[in-house]
Amino acid sequence: MLTQTTSRVLEPSDLDAALAVLDREPVVNAFVTARVQVAGLDPWRLGGEMWGWYEDGMLTSLCYAGANLVPICATPRAVRAFADRARRAGRRCSSVVGPSGPTAELWRLLEPHWGPAREVRAHQPLMTADRMPDDIAPDPYVRRIRKDELEAIMPACVAMFTEEVGISPLAGDGGLLYQARVAELVGSGRSFARLDEHGKVVFKAEIGAATPKACQIQGVWVAPEYRGQGYAAPGMAAVLRYALADVSPVVSLYVNDFNTAARRTYHRVGFREIGEFMSVLF
Repeated sequence: MLTQTTSRVLEPSDLDAALAVLDREPVVNAFVTARVQVAGLDPWRLGGEMWGWYEDGMLTSLCYAGANLVPICATPRAVRAFADRARRAGRRCSSVVGPSGPTAELWRLLEPHWGPAREVRAHQPLMTADRMPDDIAPDPYVRRIRKDELEAIMPACVAMFTEEVGISPLAGDGGLLYQARVAELVGSGRSFARLDEHGKVVFKAEIGAATPKACQIQGVWVAPEYRGQGYAAPGMAAVLRYALADVSPVVSLYVNDFNTAARRTYHRVGFREIGEFMSVLF
């Protein structure tokens, strides 16, 4: 039993305590919760370490340290401890992302050692929906992508990622990890798109993280030549319908504050802002 304030790397035996912390904010924590529910806390399976912060022997805060550094239910004292640990370990992540308050403080402490960042997106509204819109009919042509259609969806995924993040996901390892992730989403039935008569993607989105309590839509994209023609809102309504019927009772996403067109579309489909994320990209 830990009786002082301390941080440490969690072990597989800490799984129930970690899940209890994650469950305090099931929508905000959906991305990390989904990974932990599948992989547990073994760093090799999880793709990173889970750091825990204890107060009076109780696990109160977490930080996922993998490809992303993600503070979870992190108190100010926990954020300082996680920043110390991250600074000592050196930067191994491609982004710091999470609820805007703790993430901003974490970055304030890390920036002198890890900076400068390639980009800081300080205000990313977190939005949720738990019912279908009354006035937007789902696009009947948006459907699950089949495993044999991976080659059709991949160029759209690469284009979306490059447009959104500012670098190609094919850099570094030639895209092996990214292609594996897209294949995983297709294989699990969480990749959706509308294809035109030539088999080219018109609209696409994925359910990137899924837990029994909440899921997260990601990778929303309309092909440039089809933008402004009314595909986005019906497409989102179709993905929302799949998500609510098959995955979770609450569907979430987060969006850049400067993307006014996307925010307008999500509001039209019934998504409401419940909080704010922040992302620091390297």
